[in-house]
Amino acid sequence: MLPTTAERVPMNTSEAVNELIRTRTLRNLDRAALGDRGTIDRRLAELDSEWDIERCLEVNAASASIAGCLLGLFVSRRFFVVPALVGGFLLQHALQGWCPPLPLMRRLGVRTLSEIDDERQALLALRARKSADGLGRTLR
Repeated sequence: MLPTTAERVPMNTSEAVNELIRTRTLRNLDRAALGDRGTIDRRLAELDSEWDIERCLEVNAASASIAGCLLGLFVSRRFFVVPALVGGFLLQHALQGWCPPLPLMRRLGVRTLSEIDDERQALLALRARKSADGLGRTLR
């Protein structure tokens, strides 16, 4: 049975790395909670431009494939094996959630879209609570 899209990358990441990513997310939320609404809005804008693991892997795979094709054309036909390997690993990632660059990217802190969205939802809830608290103070 194949894992769901949301669970396949964390399932193929060491628990220590998953914990580091969760800790970093909680630190981001703590910093936002200490700031004002502008701090939360800035962090939400940062999340909008954060690359998730899928985008990073797609860029990595495309770059390696193009490089392999160019090397195959201009250096040696043996380099045509590179795009074939990259395609196989990309298929493996799509089905199982693992490919060779995944452990390195995760150790570097690259998160899944679900992990980014979890932080976004927590920030939106925090911003709503801060707005409600501000409204309550204004009404008193």
